[in-house]
Parts: sequence; structure tokens; C-alpha cells
Amino acid sequence: MRFHSFFEMISYYAERTPEAPALRYESGGVLRTMSFAALRSAVIGRTAFMQEEDSSCEGIFADGGIASVIEIFAAAKMGRQMALLDENAPDALLREQIRNSDVDLLFGDGDLVEELEDSMTGGLPEEEMSRPGDVKMLFFTSGTTERSKAVVLTEESFMASAYNGGALLPLEPEDRLLCLLPMSHVFGFVCGLLWGLSCGASVALGRGPRHYIDDCAYFKPTAISAVPLLWGFLLKYKALNPELKLVLIGAGDCPAPLLQAAKALGIRLSFGYGLTETSSGIALSLGEDPYAMTVCPDDTVKIAEDGEILIQAPTCVMRGYYKRPADTAAVLKDGWLFTGDLGRIDEAGFLRITGRKKEMLVLQDGTKIFLPEYEAALGAALGTQELAVGLDQSGKLTLVLGQQAEGDDKEILSRLQPLLGERPRGQQISRVKFDPAPLPRTQTGKLKRWEIRYE
Repeated sequence: MRFHSFFEMISYYAERTPEAPALRYESGGVLRTMSFAALRSAVIGRTAFMQEEDSSCEGIFADGGIASVIEIFAAAKMGRQMALLDENAPDALLREQIRNSDVDLLFGDGDLVEELEDSMTGGLPEEEMSRPGDVKMLFFTSGTTERSKAVVLTEESFMASAYNGGALLPLEPEDRLLCLLPMSHVFGFVCGLLWGLSCGASVALGRGPRHYIDDCAYFKPTAISAVPLLWGFLLKYKALNPELKLVLIGAGDCPAPLLQAAKALGIRLSFGYGLTETSSGIALSLGEDPYAMTVCPDDTVKIAEDGEILIQAPTCVMRGYYKRPADTAAVLKDGWLFTGDLGRIDEAGFLRITGRKKEMLVLQDGTKIFLPEYEAALGAALGTQELAVGLDQSGKLTLVLGQQAEGDDKEILSRLQPLLGERPRGQQISRVKFDPAPLPRTQTGKLKRWEIRYE
């Protein structure tokens, strides 16, 4: 079914299958269910309280719990602009995001709200406020504080994205989709929540990272969506339940062994390609080859002369970067979104991703590194700028040093330890490769990243 709003979706199933479970969650140590009818009542009840709140943009810490899900749906029904925030992000980044998105009300953990409420602004002028039926939802691109931009999406664009996913990869009402991913990220919000609900299936709200190892056994899902790092974790610890029959992998490059592992277990695996700027999915693999992807119904893809993937998707593409017209104009041109990703359309008409043109590296857990800043810091520590960072075929973060760099890999990693020790584990250099030739560059001196080999 194609829906235009969250409440329309909930009401459709509340009227036709009112007692069917919409959400499964743990409360007080007990596994509970909320039917579609009960979910609609909860959303209506929450909007009644919202009438007393004076807010033009609400910052919601989307922790994946039942309260935050209801809050998102209720705020949309009210016509209130939202900025979805990650409670686990650094305070400095959260403050920047709150200020830059005109948040004037925060929802979430009381201590966190109290700590950050001094970052709120006076809100939006009347003419810029969202309206029912046209609700702006702000999702942030991941990266450094300077590079984190608010992407303006809408509940209608999200419902279109959910429709696209369900059209290619439908779920049945008896299916149980386990949501393990943060809903402050587009992939988690669409593929962990809306995909299931839009198909009339039930969605189990995961209990957080501490329960990754036992949530499958607890909720017994038939489908899950996961980033590559999480999928690898579930495989490593044998945390999958026997009822699981479908896995959707997205939000980052996935090494071939992780994709092949699903087949060995008899689980259907689909690999998805999408961006925050497109409300999530653009293409999904449906057959045996996980790298051969079918473009979603509402989307049109073409390949530019330099190999960049361009997307036209009026129902799903962002309206722009929030109050950043220059950044918006740089990627939205004549109705096409310039993704910065490289790809090709094969002889059978499937989209295949071949690399990334952007200066942003997407890691296996879906987070990103802004490469110029990262490489400048590494270069300062090593006393050379003849270096590049990328992922090898197994997904390891690799440092390539050019022009007869001195030392061996152990010595290089030792010299970098003071710098790398300050970074998260996922951003640690795993291996060093030496290239005797100068690294390939454009006429303006920029690295031709797509020509560098990291194997």
C-alpha cells in the first residue's frame, strides 16, 4: 500500500486489522505488544497533550523505544517540524545540531534534555513552520561537527521510501521485523520501522546495543535490517534465531564473506543502496547476486560521464540541506541528485556500485569519516601528505603511503598511536600499505581516490 502520512498508515490497519500487533517491545521485564488500534489511540492521546506545548521544531532523541516512536508519529500528526537526534552522539555535536535546526523543545531522557536545553533557540517564525500534511523532518548526515548537515525530508517522502522497499521486498502481516538500528538515522527509521508497519507486519523494538546478542532469541523475528558491522557481530556470536528468513543489509559497504554467510545459513539476504538525501533506499538486490540491484519503482538512475550515480526521485529526494542553499545547489541540479557515488548499469539493467567519489568514507557501521580532515591529522603526525585512507576488500581501514615512505607498518602504526588512541575503535587504522609511486592526483592536486588500490 502507498500511504502519504504515518497516521494514514496506522489508521488503515487499525480499521482493517485492529487487533493485529503493530509493535512489540519490552516493558518492566515483560514482552508486550501494541495493536494497530492501540497505536492509533496512543498517537491521538499524545497529540492532545501536545496542544498545550508551544513548539515549532521539536528535537526528539529517537532511542527506538515505544515512547519515542509514538512521539514521532504524534508530532507528525500535529504538523510539527522535527529534528531526530542520536542520544549517543557527543554533546558538542548535539548542541551544534540543536542550534542549527531551530529546536525549541526537546523530548527524551530527562537528564539529557536538561543538560542540553540551553542549546535551544527561539524556534521558527510563523511563515517557516511546518503544517499538517507537509511536515519537515530533519535528519543529520554523520561526520564531524563541521560537516554534519540537516537534511530536510518529509513524512510523505518517508512513506514513499517505505512503499518502494515494500514493493520490491514485501513483508507479510505475520512477519516480525526486528528494529536494531537507531531511528535517528534514515536507514534505521525506514528499514527498521516504516518498512514493517507499511506492510502490516509487526515491528519489534530492539532493547539497545547491550541486547544485540540476545534480541533475536527474545523477539524471534522473521526479518531484520542491519548495517554490515552489526550483521558481522550477529554472525560471530551466533545470535540469529531459527525463524529468521530475511536480512536487509545497508548503510555501508559490506565485505563479500558477510553477504555469503546468509546463503550458507539458508537466509535470504538483500543488499540495499540509498542515502539520507533520498529518504533511504534507491535500489535493492533481489536475486542471488547481492551486488546486482534493482532500482526502486519511484526512482530513476543514470550514470554521468565520469561514472557518478545521479538520481531522480521526486517522491523521495530531500528538499535540501536545512538553511544551506549553496550546499543544496551543489548536489541538486535540474531535478537530479548528484550522489558522489560511482556505479554502472550492467547489461541486465542492474545497478552496481563501484566506488565513492565523495571525500566522505562510509564505514561498515554506517558512520562516516571526512577524509581530508582525517588524512591531514595523519599527515601531520607522520610528516608527509603523500597518503590516503580507504577500505580494503575485507572492509579494513587502510592507510596507503606513497613515494617510498620510510619505515614499516609496525613503526607507522606506533607513530600514529597518540592520535589514533583518541578516536573510536571503528576509526582505527587496521593496516598500512606502501606504494612506491606518487599517489594519483587531479590537475588541482586532489587525490583521485577511485584510482587508489587499498588491497
